[in-house]
Amino acid sequence: MWLYLAALLGLYFLRRWYRERQTVENLREKSVLITGCDSGFGSLLARQLDARGLQVLAACLTPQGAEQLRKATSARLQTVILDVTRTDSIAAATAWVKGQDAWVLFPSLG
Repeated sequence: MWLYLAALLGLYFLRRWYRERQTVENLREKSVLITGCDSGFGSLLARQLDARGLQVLAACLTPQGAEQLRKATSARLQTVILDVTRTDSIAAATAWVKGQDAWVLFPSLG
């Protein structure tokens, strides 16, 4: 029984070591699109990724939320107003994002 426990523990640490060694190359050149950045999880994630050096494309519902986020972050973070209930807002944000070459999308509800 102790042998099985030791083997499982060894596999756990081997897997953990392997996962920690995996990295994404050129992380600072990647763009991340996050929706719902006015408050909550979206805002927190945008600030954290900006602090780590990623190019952040933050979609906010209100101009006030976008301005607050811009003031609290670096020039790497760019904002756009996005109201998912309005088709024209979605079209404008889509056109803006296409020119930014987003690497990953984090949909957040704010």
